[in-house]
Amino acid sequence: MADRHAEVIGGGIGGLTAATALARNGWTVRLHERQTAIRAIGAGIYMWDNGLSALEEIGAFADATRGAHIGPAVEARSRTGRTLYRIDINAEGGPRCYTLLRDRLIDALVQAATRAGVELVTDSAAVSAEPDGRVEFKNGRVTSADLVVVANGVHSRLRDRLGLTARRIQMREGAARLMVPASADYLPAADSVKHLEHFHGRRRLLYTPCTPEHVYLALVADSDDAATRGDHLDVDSWVRSFPYLESLLRTTPDVRIRWDNFEFIRLTAWSRGRVAFLGDAAHAQPPYLGQGGGTAMINAVSLAAAVSAGQPVSEALTRWEREQRPGIERTQRTSYRMRLLNSLPDAVRDPLLMVAGRLPGLTDSQLAATRLRPATTDRAA
Repeated sequence: MADRHAEVIGGGIGGLTAATALARNGWTVRLHERQTAIRAIGAGIYMWDNGLSALEEIGAFADATRGAHIGPAVEARSRTGRTLYRIDINAEGGPRCYTLLRDRLIDALVQAATRAGVELVTDSAAVSAEPDGRVEFKNGRVTSADLVVVANGVHSRLRDRLGLTARRIQMREGAARLMVPASADYLPAADSVKHLEHFHGRRRLLYTPCTPEHVYLALVADSDDAATRGDHLDVDSWVRSFPYLESLLRTTPDVRIRWDNFEFIRLTAWSRGRVAFLGDAAHAQPPYLGQGGGTAMINAVSLAAAVSAGQPVSEALTRWEREQRPGIERTQRTSYRMRLLNSLPDAVRDPLLMVAGRLPGLTDSQLAATRLRPATTDRAA
């Protein structure tokens, strides 16, 4: 394959993965991040089998998962701590699910990109990307590439300029995210190592150990819920919702929170000409399956494989979308439907989840995305 050049727009999980995968397939790659540094946005992150496979493919697995938490189970709980259903993880023959610090993941992806020879450019904001591969930047610079990969998030103006958005839903729900120090005082020892999602009314509280020192909390609520707006939680309000977690919640008054509204995005097409979109710019989903990062990563690795197989870029992108879109959109739909649990009263939702948790359908639908794998190509070809 003659030397081909890619410009990647966005220094998040999807962009860094795409840049590294392309470079490992023989492309010259320049990645642009509009901020003055490539840094993580968020707190903790779930990496299921599909995302872990992508990390392995680009040589970032060891660095990203060093110190990660590898728990025994994911459980849904009532407001009082009663177990509604359980999914066993990380056992022999079962699904893998590691939880890690988002900044550690980004650092590992930056290191992998650097090793692969990716040129990383910060303080570089793209203002347009054309189907012929031309990219214009805010500083007036114009470049040309054989491939442009856009992974610059839900608010992508490059996507909107090309008119590719078929559906964008700004959802009623969002989450306040924060990190707290790990402690043996929060939960019984057997529970403290699990991933626990608690339900009450329209609120959820996700408890996620990330390292021996850190616990990631995501408090899901409606965007007009005053207890999660501003810089800090209304701790008393959340204690009333989840009284058995009081010792955990009382650690949060001085911790600044980050609030994000959930979004759902579907495009008419994932590419136009030589310009491809992935991650939240193309297939944003609410985080109920913990698959936003994983689907972005497998899509990025699969894109690199498709455009490195010898076809013209536009044809390769069409094939990439045809092969990858069904599985990723199925994941999106499942995650979007899971919002409906928020609208059920506890008296209905709790017994429903207890029954559904004993049926294979619920587990299969939640784990379907973990069985997705990135397409790869023979780099020696």
